[in-house]
Amino acid sequence: MLFLVREYYRTLPCQQPPGLQRAKLRPMIDESTFRRESDRALESLKQSLITAGDASGIFEFEDNNGVMNIIFEDGSPKFVVTPNTPIRQIWISAQATSYKLEFDEATQNFILPKTGEALKPLTQRLLREHLQDAEIILP
Repeated sequence: MLFLVREYYRTLPCQQPPGLQRAKLRPMIDESTFRRESDRALESLKQSLITAGDASGIFEFEDNNGVMNIIFEDGSPKFVVTPNTPIRQIWISAQATSYKLEFDEATQNFILPKTGEALKPLTQRLLREHLQDAEIILP
């Protein structure tokens, strides 16, 4: 009897429940490529943050062993930008939210999958929203 039940269920077509879509899985880049590309992207962001911070005087930038901190003069919670090598993402912790950027080989940028924003434009938007200052530009 048990055999017949197993055979019956094995012959049923596998269907997904309505409304459930299969996640799009992208191949993960190798670790050396991730380190090279994240170092490049984070160094570019670092230089832009230093320039913008010096120009505005509203925030400062610190780099502690690969963890980038954006510290605000008004004492509001800092932003933290860090590479997460095991899962090949760059994370931004800002405004009580975690933004997880993935490397896009087509554009050669780390992007936020939900919006398509690249690392530097996303950071600029978050700074503008946090500081309520549309004049902040990350060169």
